[in-house]
Amino acid sequence: MSRSLKAHLLLLFATFVWGATFIVIKSALTDATPLVFNAVRMVFAALVLCIIFFRQLRHMPIGALRAGIEVGTLMWLGYEFQTAGLLYTSASKSAFLTGVSVVLVPLLLAVFWRRHVNRYTLGGVTAACFGLYLLCVPARGFSLSALNRGDMLTLACAVAFAFQIIVLGRSAQRFEFAHLVPVEIAACAAWMLISIPIADRRGFIRFTPAMIWALAVTALVGTVGCFIIQAWAQRFTPPTHTALIFSLEPVFAGLTSYVVLGERLGLRAILGAALILAGVLASELLGHVQEPKGELQDELGEA
Repeated sequence: MSRSLKAHLLLLFATFVWGATFIVIKSALTDATPLVFNAVRMVFAALVLCIIFFRQLRHMPIGALRAGIEVGTLMWLGYEFQTAGLLYTSASKSAFLTGVSVVLVPLLLAVFWRRHVNRYTLGGVTAACFGLYLLCVPARGFSLSALNRGDMLTLACAVAFAFQIIVLGRSAQRFEFAHLVPVEIAACAAWMLISIPIADRRGFIRFTPAMIWALAVTALVGTVGCFIIQAWAQRFTPPTHTALIFSLEPVFAGLTSYVVLGERLGLRAILGAALILAGVLASELLGHVQEPKGELQDELGEA
């Protein structure tokens, strides 16, 4: 099995885990506010990562430290904008708007990094975006005129996550994931702790058995395991492919909700899931993002 194929399969597994843990997080939020839950989860994950990679962290390049803080800050912005947006908009609209990051990745690559994205990748992201629309937005529809404060915050979340995918992908080409991931999660946790007194003054958490289980699953598997996978796998996958694979998260969330909770998908949602799968396949089999000549080799040579 090639490293590229292994990386794609591992990213698919990580996306499945993130989608499957949706029901765990949903139940846990009865015993905590979202920002406090995220902060505790990230602090726990950061401590575990620092223990696992303690020896590697003793010899960390300054560049890796800076890159990890940059990626962690973007991750924090994504979570904070998303959580704040949920106070003013519906969960279905938030899910769709967050998924706009799938489309933003190739656009941002083209604008800021002068990448050429071929028509198959553009077709794939278009299909995936429309699929997210059908999957997440109610049949009564969605229009730009319906955007409110929460929608704008969630669009900011999509921008932050799109940049996070790109910056992590570039950094993973230059630095070891054992250096990047602990710093990324620790930076995200630090920003979350700092922001709680400002954005969540009434925050609380109750350490019930269900909460402890949720923290263990989301921190150890969903954060430690999956972010290690992401940092390693993005060394061998284009950011556009990563974004498209991540667009499968609501599909996996819907499937696990159906299996565990008995929730059923309607025809509209099934069509949306099919379009997302088609978009991923089109990009994976036919698409690519073209690097400027010599740039990737130069970056790898600096590592």
